Amino acid sequence: MAASAQISAELWDEFHTVVNMTSRELQEWLTTQAAGEETEELPDQAGPRTGRRVLEILGKRRTDLTDDDVAVMRRVCDIVRTQRDPDLEPKAGGSDWRHGLMNIGHDPLKPV
Repeated sequence: MAASAQISAELWDEFHTVVNMTSRELQEWLTTQAAGEETEELPDQAGPRTGRRVLEILGKRRTDLTDDDVAVMRRVCDIVRTQRDPDLEPKAGGSDWRHGLMNIGHDPLKPV
């Protein structure tokens, strides 16, 4: 069931601002992160669930979003908002911090 009536232009814009990695960059990141010596996940199952959901949302039109998509978008915006300065200027930090943000589509080293 589409939730287009429930998604504000503000949330749509904020999500597409904080998710500053392209679909291709995010897919490559999730696949690389999931690859290990012992396991090699299927590309469409690689990475954390939220990262995979962000990837799905990036491939949708606003009118095709579900209520679950909207909830994921809000959660991603909240995470980035709490972990970054409001201006989103490139910022170096610890690799765990950066990788955690990249798992949801936000590269803190990428210019706005």
